[in-house]
Amino acid sequence: MRILVVTAVPAEAEAVTAGAPGPDVIAAGVGPAAAAAATARELTAAALGGRPYGLVVSAGIGGGFAPAAPVGSLAVSDAIVAADLGAETPEGFVPVTDLGFGLVRHEPPASLVRALAAATGARTGPVLTVSTVTGSAARAQELAARHPGALIEAMEGFGVAEAAAAQGLAAVEIRAVSNPVGPRDRSAWRIGDALKALTDGFGKAAPVLESWNPYD
Repeated sequence: MRILVVTAVPAEAEAVTAGAPGPDVIAAGVGPAAAAAATARELTAAALGGRPYGLVVSAGIGGGFAPAAPVGSLAVSDAIVAADLGAETPEGFVPVTDLGFGLVRHEPPASLVRALAAATGARTGPVLTVSTVTGSAARAQELAARHPGALIEAMEGFGVAEAAAAQGLAAVEIRAVSNPVGPRDRSAWRIGDALKALTDGFGKAAPVLESWNPYD
């Protein structure tokens, strides 16, 4: 089974490839729209070429919600959530699904999530996709309250999952934590540590991804 791994930037792609040289890895750009467009392009080209993919993985680094996802830890999504896709109302935020449009959540196959967590030691929980990175404690608390159990905030997963779902494929998100979600403090960022954790994680995850059978 062919696996497509989608990251945002080349440094993340290189970290994945260093741990798992088998899957195809692309750097799609930052944000859900760029991720969805690039993923759809790659999946369509592969299908038309007679070598379709069987699984899509969104990967990279991201912010972790403390204390559940400390800096340097690895997380596997049990849900990929568009956290800020909706409308602000006098009563608070309303997800776009509650407005009668589309989806805000994709759930990876539970068997795959369990196997990845067992192989890598990763935490499992919702991974949030946002279009604006959190920069305050108030915003972090709001997201955590709105999405109980959320582990990671990133910017591409939901776009990748949408493109995969449009072609009937499963998607899962694997992220390493580079910084806490909350006030932006560049001195607290550990990007190098997170990229190393991503490499190590994919080294352990690769056999699970390559052997996973969607029909089991």
